[in-house]
Amino acid sequence: MFSLLKQQLSFNKYDDTESNLFSQHQNWPFNEKTISWVMDFYLTLQRKVASHFSTIDLAVVACGADDRVQETLVNLKSVVLFSKRFVNFHVFTEENLKMKFRNSLDLWPYSAKSKFHYTLYSIKYPDDGHAKEWKKLFKLCASQRLFLPQLLKDINSIVYVDTDVLFLSPIDDLWKFFKDFNSTHLAAMAPESEATNVAWYSRFARHPYYGQTGLNSGIMLMDMKRVREAKFKNDLVGESLTWAEMLLPLYKKYRQNITWGDQDLLNIVFHHNPELLLTFPCKWNYRPDHCIYMQMCKTAEKGVKLLHGCRRAFHKDKWPVFKAVYTAVKDFRFDSDISTLIRDVKKELDKVNETNCKKSSYVMVDGLQKTISLKDEL
Repeated sequence: MFSLLKQQLSFNKYDDTESNLFSQHQNWPFNEKTISWVMDFYLTLQRKVASHFSTIDLAVVACGADDRVQETLVNLKSVVLFSKRFVNFHVFTEENLKMKFRNSLDLWPYSAKSKFHYTLYSIKYPDDGHAKEWKKLFKLCASQRLFLPQLLKDINSIVYVDTDVLFLSPIDDLWKFFKDFNSTHLAAMAPESEATNVAWYSRFARHPYYGQTGLNSGIMLMDMKRVREAKFKNDLVGESLTWAEMLLPLYKKYRQNITWGDQDLLNIVFHHNPELLLTFPCKWNYRPDHCIYMQMCKTAEKGVKLLHGCRRAFHKDKWPVFKAVYTAVKDFRFDSDISTLIRDVKKELDKVNETNCKKSSYVMVDGLQKTISLKDEL
């Protein structure tokens, strides 16, 4: 029964043959309006069915110029290309950018739109008198992620990603880390570095940080139900505080000592509460630092899972390998054979001069190749 329903809901094309779905309804005028209505009906029905099954929630925050919108759309596109399950996108953005998101996402083909639903949220900070400071804490609006547990009260678990992230594997695989949470874990992130002698935090930080090398918060899993309920040890007062109680005092104490904004605040929190955090390998948050001198991420040897183009690596000529992969995904058409994406990535990489990251670029190609091979087998 379900397989038959699934076949019906997977309908996303039409043609002019007599067997066409629309030609079976002789009383309907066969025109663009009818086609659009039926396609919208199928899309709505498919999303409703998906909502009754296991779905994934992803949050992203985009503020600033139009190029940030474009970067976010490529990010979401990479999710849709490889996701196995239905994904709910929670996009926090400025009012002047909302229409740009709608105009783009609504034009994606039905084959793509049937795999996700998106909601646009306004940027919102607590009424604590520091909203402007929160917004400009580091990258514009990035600190919004700190307030997701209070803003998305009906969501229990979520994946947060920076706009400059590309999925080279199904988001479903990242979501599986929630199964590795023990009874105390409420968040998961990757280390900022793989070696203490080159780690930024161990060399320059003027505040407490997690472990020996600190954390990178560009990709973060949050059990928000646990975050809302937990009490956090701290160096602010003599008692544990809730997440909401802790954030402003934490910012006030350390605002003169933090460089990377909300990421530094998260490092301070989990320095005092290491038992609440699960760390995942660097192949799930592969950044320019991992290849600038040599291949520093050993777990990426069998393929990168998520590519993080921090420091504008997807756009600067300084990081041509990251820019090449981003360009290939950006230019890929949804109606193209997914296997051609590997060809396009290699074509872009062929244009890149020899660098240490170019020497290590096989880890990105291998990760993408494995994902596409598995997708072809389905």
